[in-house]
Amino acid sequence: MSSHSKAAKRFVADAERMAWHDRALYAVREKRDRMAHSVPEWESLRETASAIKRHTLSRLGHYLELFERNATANGIEVHWAEDAAEMNATVWRLVQEHGGQNLIKSKSMLSEECGLTPYLRERGVDAVESDLGERIMQLLKLPPSHIVLPAIGVRREEVGALFTREMGTEPGNSDPTYLTHAARRNLRAKFLGADISMTGVNFAVAETGALAVCTNEGNADLGTSFCDLHIAIMGLEKVIPDMRSLGVFTRLLARSGTGQPVTTYTSLYRRPAPGKRIHVIIVDNGRTEWLANEAHRNMLKCLRCGACMNTCPVYRRSGGYSYSYFIPGPLGINLSMLRSPKLHHGNVSACSLCYSCSHVCPAKIDLGEQIYLWRQQLDRDHLADPAKKAAVKVMDVIMRSPRCFYGGIALARVAEHLPAWMLDNGLNPWCAPGRAMPRFAPHTFNALWKRGGIEKTTDHE
Repeated sequence: MSSHSKAAKRFVADAERMAWHDRALYAVREKRDRMAHSVPEWESLRETASAIKRHTLSRLGHYLELFERNATANGIEVHWAEDAAEMNATVWRLVQEHGGQNLIKSKSMLSEECGLTPYLRERGVDAVESDLGERIMQLLKLPPSHIVLPAIGVRREEVGALFTREMGTEPGNSDPTYLTHAARRNLRAKFLGADISMTGVNFAVAETGALAVCTNEGNADLGTSFCDLHIAIMGLEKVIPDMRSLGVFTRLLARSGTGQPVTTYTSLYRRPAPGKRIHVIIVDNGRTEWLANEAHRNMLKCLRCGACMNTCPVYRRSGGYSYSYFIPGPLGINLSMLRSPKLHHGNVSACSLCYSCSHVCPAKIDLGEQIYLWRQQLDRDHLADPAKKAAVKVMDVIMRSPRCFYGGIALARVAEHLPAWMLDNGLNPWCAPGRAMPRFAPHTFNALWKRGGIEKTTDHE
């Protein structure tokens, strides 16, 4: 049993939670489909987005330097970080220079990747998540289970109990509107008391030196409006050539991720307001190594919309915490293998190879195909499961011999008449709660063909 399937057992054990998690995420997938079908040029937009990303990655150094020049000319201070440690140290230095201790964050997966929040907390900085879903997970002391819908795996009753403990809301009241207003009141005080704001970066426009930040709650705008210091952190792959490119990506991002025509707030930070400062930290943290990996460099095209997770049948039914990487789903499988195959190879089994993730990706990343490639590399890297290797060898012998193949089918039909407890038990890896061994067809296709039970056709072309 793979590490993913072992971890998934805990999520699957709660059948009710698994069912509504599955339904909730597929509902978002269906909203995405309706939005896609409402845009006649949808596939053309996807092709264009993929081409823009491919072009940018092929000239990444040029566009990063162009962005730095234009951002600096605008009054934005640009920093470079080779890895997570350097990014965190740079943030800490800026915080110390500014003299603040209260930092308000808008959602950033890069901060999760680099472990920034616990790093700052160890140094006495109160780093508060301002996105509602992220704030819920922060109060629960849990990481997000989805990159766009971080609290998708938490029931509203659990949120109600959490807010009663943390915010003094009415016990037993789990009305979403009531809880949202309570969170707003609680966070407003955090905004007013913050010294420093932090945002991620959805797109960095090289042509203008501007930072584009897309949110639905306005938390990035609120934080940067109150605070004199705005620290923006971005992976170096977030740079895009120009404003026309930004128009392509903003048409795709929200439609793909949440089924909206556009995010509620798309904010452009081009120059600091009088008396304020903007610092942007451009982070590598392994990305240039990924760029050199021809088979998997397409992962740097990712817009972080989460559409691949919403459509993935394995993620929807196993939850975000069944993966060993902080990003789950098809995206997380590929990124975790780029990060460390030795640590995360157990995730590659969490894929049915349905390729639905590749079909919905707005940048046309070949997500499913790359997972298949990772599977092929496991044996070469001495990471393949010995039990699976043995099973494949046995199947190879059986499939090469018609006598063994049809003999095996005959034995399977005999086995079907054994008592149920002999088949449906813990020794049979197929069987699980709610799943029993399937029945074999009474006749093989080959037998029906030979007896004339299937109409024979001839291709005359």
